[in-house]
Amino acid sequence: MDIFLQQLINGIVLGSIYSLVALGYTLVYGIMGLINFAHGDIVMVGAMVTLTVARLLSDSGLPGPLVLGIGMLTAIPACMAVGYLIERIAYRPLRNAPRLAPLITAIGVSILLQNLAMMIWGREYLSFPQILPTRTMAVGGASISAIQLLIVASSTIMMAGLSSLIRKTRLGNAMRATAQNPEVATLMGVNVNTIISITFVLGSALAAVAGMMVSAYYGIAHYDMGFILGLKAFTAAVLGGIGNIEGAMLGGLLLGIIESMGAGYLGTLTGGVMGSNYQDVFAFFVLILVLIFRPSGLLGERVGERP
Repeated sequence: MDIFLQQLINGIVLGSIYSLVALGYTLVYGIMGLINFAHGDIVMVGAMVTLTVARLLSDSGLPGPLVLGIGMLTAIPACMAVGYLIERIAYRPLRNAPRLAPLITAIGVSILLQNLAMMIWGREYLSFPQILPTRTMAVGGASISAIQLLIVASSTIMMAGLSSLIRKTRLGNAMRATAQNPEVATLMGVNVNTIISITFVLGSALAAVAGMMVSAYYGIAHYDMGFILGLKAFTAAVLGGIGNIEGAMLGGLLLGIIESMGAGYLGTLTGGVMGSNYQDVFAFFVLILVLIFRPSGLLGERVGERP
């Protein structure tokens, strides 16, 4: 039971990160029908910027949470700027192109961001400074750390805020109208180009926070860390129903729990020989099953092809 509870906590923490990243995928897909494979690399940019700021301020005497907050507030506008530039330069000219063109462009943008990060931060793994308290709290027979609590709380607040934004504001109405039919939305006075840019910016802001969480939680950052993370978040979005906000949240949490449970119990059964090394297998096995048995996802909606 102790193993189950500990892995459940770990899965919720991991799933909270996946959910934030998956929201970026599902926002863009819902508006444009585009899978932005460069989104995971925006997470990497957020992690790298946060880590850089944390390193610069680690000896300043400021409290660790304040240093982390400054790093996050620096990473968010940086990632928002990257997201806006990607949409404006790479995707907007291909808005009416065949679907394969923006997909290939997304992969190219991903490679470009990785190489730029490698040039700026180098090839080596960068360690995150120890600025946060390492104390843990006992929960039953398991333990939870301060950074884990911070990740779950922050993710919950941001996901609830985004859901309220989409459902209850004029901007959210404009985004949903654009997702339904861009031509009709334009006739109703919605500036579709602005809405699409805002969508990319919002997704990039969430990616920045997720990048901060990943680098602080695992204690490292690397120029290609966004690749696997992005694929897992995409899997979470597909699992929940890509294009569906609540589906991305649910898919992220479920995928995190499945990974943690699978890796934890596999490691226990094999005496530690197998486990975390095979954690990625569970994510992609889930992706295969979903694509075979329920391609629309758990909460997905069938949407007709746009002309």
